Formats: sequence, C-alpha cells, structure tokens
Amino acid sequence: MNKRFRINVDGRDFDVIVEEIPTDGATLLPPVAHAPVAPVMAPAPVAAPATAPVAAAAGAQVAPLAGVVESVLVSVGQTVAVGDVVAVIEAMKMKTEIGARVAGTVTSIAVAAGQPVEAGATLVVIG
Repeated sequence: MNKRFRINVDGRDFDVIVEEIPTDGATLLPPVAHAPVAPVMAPAPVAAPATAPVAAAAGAQVAPLAGVVESVLVSVGQTVAVGDVVAVIEAMKMKTEIGARVAGTVTSIAVAAGQPVEAGATLVVIG
C-alpha cells in the first residue's frame, strides 16, 4: 500500500509517495543488480620538501602569522627588554603585538608599516 506525505525541506514543500513494505522479510520488487565496486585506495604519502626551511637568526623576531605590518615600534639602535612590543601585525581585522623574545639592541628592521608578510618572515633583528 502506498502512502502520500508532504514534507518541508528548507522552506520548500514536497509531495512524496512512500511504499509500505511487508515486515515479514518479503520484498515487493526484485533485487537490483549492482555493478562491482572498486576498492578505495589510500592516497599516496606526500613527499617531504627537498630542503628544510631556513632558520631565522638567533635574535630575529619573526611574524607568527601572515598579515600586514601595521606598525614597527622600535628603531635601529634602540635597547629592548624581553616582551617589549617591537611590531604589530594585522590579520583578518585582528591586531597581534609581536614582543621581543630576547633582550638587546635593535640591529636591523626588515619591514615597514603597510608591508604584507608571511608567517616566519623576519621583522626586526635584536643583537
């Protein structure tokens, strides 16, 4: 016996007919022949890069994320302590302050305000 139903999916109405099947295990339709299914193969492992990334210099303060340099708050020759904010990066409308990882004197500045940077790019070097 067929039963009619109206269902609503994402605000759209659909009229459907549902066929009632016996609960004693009998089937009303002949079984459908299925084509053989090919086994799913695992993807091949990804090869490691040919060369390792270049490590930043010991006193290099690097960008922890990609973004745009909003400001550089130090100048060459300035003495900084651990944790002093040396630059600010904006990414996705969020500002991230970059603090000095080492104490010392700023020996070079590698970026300027408004410059886009990738994660790992050197911002300033403290010697």
